[in-house]
Amino acid sequence: MSDSLIKYENVSIPQKDTIVLREVNFELKEKEFLYVIGKVGSGKSTLLKSLYAEIPVTEGKAVILGYNLKKIRPDQIPFLRRNLGIVFQDFQLLGDRNVNDNLEFVLRSTGWIKSGDILSRIDGVLHQVGLPGKGDKMPHQLSGGEQQRIVIARALLNFPKIILADEPTGNLDPETAEQILCLLHEISKNGTAIIMNSHNYHLVRKYPSRMLRCEAGTLSPISIEEFSLL
Repeated sequence: MSDSLIKYENVSIPQKDTIVLREVNFELKEKEFLYVIGKVGSGKSTLLKSLYAEIPVTEGKAVILGYNLKKIRPDQIPFLRRNLGIVFQDFQLLGDRNVNDNLEFVLRSTGWIKSGDILSRIDGVLHQVGLPGKGDKMPHQLSGGEQQRIVIARALLNFPKIILADEPTGNLDPETAEQILCLLHEISKNGTAIIMNSHNYHLVRKYPSRMLRCEAGTLSPISIEEFSLL
């Protein structure tokens, strides 16, 4: 059995009437950590949106977790997304409820029913991201780094096979950004594949892994040696 989680072959991805990325070819395997680097506006976020079926794939072959993204039905998209954890740069936590309630909202909306199971899972992810005991805090009572850890905890709730992280360190100070990146690498080593968009080349150099580069409407591999010259 293949351990491939994502496979794109000659894929084109549009945004409105414009093809943002063309002839995209890449594969993601289990436990892999993959950076997608490039300037702001180069198409990195568009790539991630295609993976969770917010933007359609119009050409080529695109398969993620067994779903054909060219043929995926609207009623299948929620089931795909339950196997994906999504981490945004701007947190998107619900400001009118505490951490526990933020996480419980996600679990109940994805089919969890038993309160004991919900509480146990929330406790588990908060420990995993290093924030035990923070469940009663409101988002505004947390630092930016703590809020991003809660977002990562939220992404982990349904035991995803893949986490898609869109510039997760973009709004953080350098020390906190490094802590978040270390956490994501640890999660990857423990079994969850990660695709992380970044234009923070300093951090990527410090924690190297396989890389793809978005540039001029294309997505292509770039070696660590080539990257060091950017």
